[in-house]
Amino acid sequence: MLIRTLCFLLLAMASTAFAEEPVQEFELDNGLKLIVKEDHRSPVVVSQVWYRAGSMDEVNGKTGVAHVLEHMMFKGTKSIEPGQFSRLIAEVGGKENAFTGADYTCYFQQLEKSHLPLSFKLEADRMANLVITDEEFAKEIKVVMEERRWRTDDKPQSRVNEQFQSMAFRAHPYGRSVIGFMNDLENMTADDAREWYQHWYAPNNAIVVVVGDVQANEVFALAKKYFGPLKARKLPERKPQVEPEQMGERRAVVKAPGKLPFVIMGFHTPTLSSESEGTENNWEPYALDVLAGVLSGNKSARLNQRLVRETALAVSVGAGYDSATRGRLSLFELVGTPSQDKTVKELEEALLAEIEKIKNDGVTQTELDRVKAAVIAADVYERDSMFYQGMQIGQLVTMGYNWRISKTYPEKLKAVTSQQIQAVAKKYLNRDNMTVATLDPQPIDPDAEPAGQPHIH
Repeated sequence: MLIRTLCFLLLAMASTAFAEEPVQEFELDNGLKLIVKEDHRSPVVVSQVWYRAGSMDEVNGKTGVAHVLEHMMFKGTKSIEPGQFSRLIAEVGGKENAFTGADYTCYFQQLEKSHLPLSFKLEADRMANLVITDEEFAKEIKVVMEERRWRTDDKPQSRVNEQFQSMAFRAHPYGRSVIGFMNDLENMTADDAREWYQHWYAPNNAIVVVVGDVQANEVFALAKKYFGPLKARKLPERKPQVEPEQMGERRAVVKAPGKLPFVIMGFHTPTLSSESEGTENNWEPYALDVLAGVLSGNKSARLNQRLVRETALAVSVGAGYDSATRGRLSLFELVGTPSQDKTVKELEEALLAEIEKIKNDGVTQTELDRVKAAVIAADVYERDSMFYQGMQIGQLVTMGYNWRISKTYPEKLKAVTSQQIQAVAKKYLNRDNMTVATLDPQPIDPDAEPAGQPHIH
């Protein structure tokens, strides 16, 4: 009863805690979108610039260029020397960084509120006036290649995941590595980075999100001052990219130096639809979200309880699902590392057996209440962060959703039933829709030098 009471209390918090914080949307004449969320609890502002350009927009032979361009954005403009962007932000006590994903690239600063004009000035400058020299590119591409070695090549589970993604998505660019394949990085040129910048870095392909102790109309005036003079550009045509229906089980074994085996299993699943795409079966992503929480997330979740604590079949297990993507494709994933005296085949069968139990018996009300309470609690507490509030808005809008769907998320989650969870498990989590990749660990070379961590923006 305590769990159910907590769940409903958190639902109430989610719907009322931020009710007094207005969000306003603007659009400049050049197509740049501005979204401002006022939060007056402290004299801080978070500014984020989101470009609707990620690895899903790349072409064969140039994988990784979106991420490479992210690095080059810190290498100077016509008026700013390489590295000076970061120094200027640090001089006023601010923090800044960037990240690239399949769906977007984002640049952000966190500052004392009076320094927002500096953020806008610098971001507008590099949106239009970036200088990519052959010399700076030659240095930075080596950093990116080292980052690939550190993040992927020297980590066996990352190599398994890369193989898994390429099998799960045969036609869609989600099958390609965000950081890029090494051969493409080795042959990439400064012209490739310049081409990417010219194609996608334009005000009409950008969303600016500001959260903090600001007045929305004043932020709009700043945006018009700094971003308003930039010219819109014709964007490349985005071709429809559809993943054909999977017609049977897919498998791969990766042999790489490692200590323990590892298995990752995935099933093609739908994502949330936007308003323009209709809402038929749009309850399914919420049911899949709850299912992932039933299986994983804490020590009392099913997979950890059954396979780690009770049977000692695994040393770690988990489940995951992304309900929102720009490509409107997602995977429901199960992962695990078997215990030393167990095999990946035993663990794989045990994971599938847990899915079958849910298909046959559903989940208990106690599990539903626990998951809803945990997920909603995380949402409420994370929204206490200005950065997270901006992330939530920026991700949704860049992926083609209305940011307001985050407001209805708790109620949609609350409405999920055991029968709906059974239904999505039966519909999507079956062997003909399954991709499996496993790690066959090989002896570790005792003479190998450990990889150093590269400098990463």
